[in-house]
Amino acid sequence: MKSDDLESMSMLADPVRRELYRFVAAQGRDVGRNEAAEAIGVQRTLAAFHLDKLVEAGLLEADFRRLNDRTGPGSGRPAKVYRRGGPERMVSLPPRDYRTLALVLAEVVDQLDGDEQAEKAARRTGERLAAASHETGLMDVLVGRGYEPYEEEGRIRLRNCPFHVLAETHPVLVCSMNLAMCEGMLRGLGEDRIAAALDPRPGECCVAFIAKDVPE
Repeated sequence: MKSDDLESMSMLADPVRRELYRFVAAQGRDVGRNEAAEAIGVQRTLAAFHLDKLVEAGLLEADFRRLNDRTGPGSGRPAKVYRRGGPERMVSLPPRDYRTLALVLAEVVDQLDGDEQAEKAARRTGERLAAASHETGLMDVLVGRGYEPYEEEGRIRLRNCPFHVLAETHPVLVCSMNLAMCEGMLRGLGEDRIAAALDPRPGECCVAFIAKDVPE
């Protein structure tokens, strides 16, 4: 565990700061100060203070852009906007290094051509996770596993990839295992109206959930 990660996470101890971070992170786009303040019910000046503190900690990123379509004189100054920060944070007490071991294991699977067995294991794991969950709906299970699901145009998409670091170094293996795990979750929930499929988007998880065609 790096000390700066611990310091960054400590910033979220404040309830207002924590709610602001959650709101901005959940939008998947730039968020202005007014919108963030209204969303959690605080004054704009207080929201601005805490948002900038989150930027200092590296949990959010800030930029300036116009929040309306007007241009030229009278269009106003660009507003400060916020989005979730890019770097991944990990806190463990005492320090643990599961990430390095996971990278080693992923490399071993690649070298042994064990992709098929890895997908089967991931599918079984997904079934166990769903069956052991106290949640009964797919959205709740996905939230509990850190996927940050949201609905768009009849699909359930995932803002966050819980295996992002591994996916960067072993994308084919990790994405196929992630898909298999999501398929296992559906099976564990007894959900046969939805299918998991690879549908990658930049900055998001590679898996999306799509309603199966229902015969008339």
